[in-house]
Amino acid sequence: MAKGKEIKFNLPNISNLSEKFVPVLLLATIALAFLVGTLWQKVQNLEKGTITDTTQQATNNAPTKQKPDIAIDVIKELFNDKGLISFGGADRKLLFVEIADPSCPYCHVAAGKDPELNAQIGANFKLVSDGGSYIAPVPEMKKLVDAGKASFVYIYFPGHGNGEMATKALYCAHEKGKFWEVHDLLMTNTGYNLINNTVKNDKSQSGTLADFLKPVFSSSDMKACLDSGKYDSQLSEDMGIAQDLGVNGTPGFFVNTTNFAGAYSYKDMQSVVDATLK
Repeated sequence: MAKGKEIKFNLPNISNLSEKFVPVLLLATIALAFLVGTLWQKVQNLEKGTITDTTQQATNNAPTKQKPDIAIDVIKELFNDKGLISFGGADRKLLFVEIADPSCPYCHVAAGKDPELNAQIGANFKLVSDGGSYIAPVPEMKKLVDAGKASFVYIYFPGHGNGEMATKALYCAHEKGKFWEVHDLLMTNTGYNLINNTVKNDKSQSGTLADFLKPVFSSSDMKACLDSGKYDSQLSEDMGIAQDLGVNGTPGFFVNTTNFAGAYSYKDMQSVVDATLK
């Protein structure tokens, strides 16, 4: 009987495999951990209603509810704060809150007085008056306030960074009953460029800003008010209130306790408004 040949298997050196495999496994583990962490942060941001892409934030079709939940009593208390710009009282069924920055492009979009900027930002924001489908929410809110069906409060938050002087001008105008006149002029395309390219937060530009507002407000009264610094501390108070409401970008709106974080079309708010007024 023939003697069988011995068969030899060349097994790999396990220690060599470990030296090569362990670093690869370690790198894969680190990459996976980073990916999971990134996804988790995105989920957290979405839950808080904080989307870093302002366009995405503004075009989201569903209202983003803030965390923590805001009670109606908190919203009503804003109308009892004599320092804030407000119209109507806390006793009305429908309460609007706008958190805004006059230098913020999407605040201009929501104000509906700057059709050039609306069209420039995108087709989704082209105003109905220009053949688009976007209904600016602020003018619609004002109609309900003027009709006695709603109340409105305006709160400043630095969503774009150049709006301090313009906000002080709004406060100066409000004390003379001229808020909407000054607001609407500031929210035009000319106003937007003036705020962001010339005035910014420069107190030495008070005369420039006052002259621009001269068609609707006494330039001497406006300059005197701006130079007095009487509303310097109010802006800090506004920012604190906005943060307490969970807002960290502009524009931010509340329709009673329902939050709309972004430049939503009014038609997205309509169902909440109608349900409140029933």
